[in-house]
Amino acid sequence: MRAFLALHRHRITFALALVAMALVVGTACAGFLWALDAVTRVRFAAPWLLWGLPLGGAGVAWLYRRFSTRAEGGNNLILDEIHEPGAGVPLAMAPLVVLGTLVTHLLGGSAGREGTAVQLGGSLAHGFVDRLGLTGGWRRLLLMGGVAAGFGAVFGTPLAGAVFGIEVLALGTLDLAAALPCLVAALVADAACRSWGIHHTAYPHLDLPSEGARALALLLLKAGVAGIAVGLVARLFAEANHTLGAFVRKLVPGALWRPVVGGVLVIALSLIFGTQDYLGLGVLAAHPGAPTLPGFFTAAPDRWSWLLKLVFTVATLSTGFKGGEVTPLFFIGAGLGSALAPLLGVPVPVMAALGMVAMLGAAANTPVACAVMGLELFGIGLGPVLVVACVAAYLASGHGGIYLSQKIARPKWPRRRAAATLRASQRSWF
Repeated sequence: MRAFLALHRHRITFALALVAMALVVGTACAGFLWALDAVTRVRFAAPWLLWGLPLGGAGVAWLYRRFSTRAEGGNNLILDEIHEPGAGVPLAMAPLVVLGTLVTHLLGGSAGREGTAVQLGGSLAHGFVDRLGLTGGWRRLLLMGGVAAGFGAVFGTPLAGAVFGIEVLALGTLDLAAALPCLVAALVADAACRSWGIHHTAYPHLDLPSEGARALALLLLKAGVAGIAVGLVARLFAEANHTLGAFVRKLVPGALWRPVVGGVLVIALSLIFGTQDYLGLGVLAAHPGAPTLPGFFTAAPDRWSWLLKLVFTVATLSTGFKGGEVTPLFFIGAGLGSALAPLLGVPVPVMAALGMVAMLGAAANTPVACAVMGLELFGIGLGPVLVVACVAAYLASGHGGIYLSQKIARPKWPRRRAAATLRASQRSWF
């Protein structure tokens, strides 16, 4: 036994650390989701809180400057650390991003929750790495497991979380050596999160119409067309977010003042459009009839909610507020699918589902993870059209994306020269 333990000491240490880390991440995500729901309902009851958004954003920026400026790197910092070890991921990132995201949602910023979960997972995983002295491949695998755990737990999709953890690192490749650790981490974290009584958003299980091979071929063609439209909008979102962010950083050098500018901009947008329906996650409704992500699957086609959500979200995230892009991207994608449904002659729920997962697949350059997520959320009945939509959106979105630290392992188009990271691809749309 001693010889066995000595021989496999590193493997045993890693396995125990992976499970312990996933349990902690799942529990942290449960607490975060509970708090996020609570602050959202408080904002619904007190819509005047929106006027505090500029001050709240400045307060969060001060906390980051006071306790960990490195944590400002967010998801990109975690990807950089997985690619090549640097100064590490500060443990302070976990409480800072949770607090920052809750402030954003309490005061009306349009943001998501995936960024918080991924940073929770990466920060806590790096804490285990530091304390156990893991290096090399073990270190990299635990950080990837942290990303998978956070993503899988916050959305209740552990299989997608596992694939996301290995696919988000680089375009055009999957590190299958990390598949098992990421799967274990995502499953354990999801189970831990659910054990606290957390309930995730429910979506309808959908099936393809059984009208023969010709009808299926036509539906697949329509899914491809919809995917191209989704990919172009995903490209617009990523470019707008990066471009406006760079402009604001140049216009307002002081980090404390950028969220003030952003908060004023979000307030102005709410006044101009006369609504607060496009603030927050977009999952819960402040009043009957408000556009919501689940509502796109049951309501009549919605023409413009996707565009308004895009504008509000870019205004929020590009000016330094904390949160994430994924849930707003789900809203934008499902809303766009709803708008395309009557034009393509496809049922609204089917198009909303395709738009929802394909939008993230295109913006994050993770089509496989998002196709898997679609199967987890909507059932295997939509499998063929989900895959077609995700691949078409991925190809149409270009080499940019929401995560600038992704590497380009294999370009989407053969004639394009691969760059080191997506940062080189953000200079132009072409």
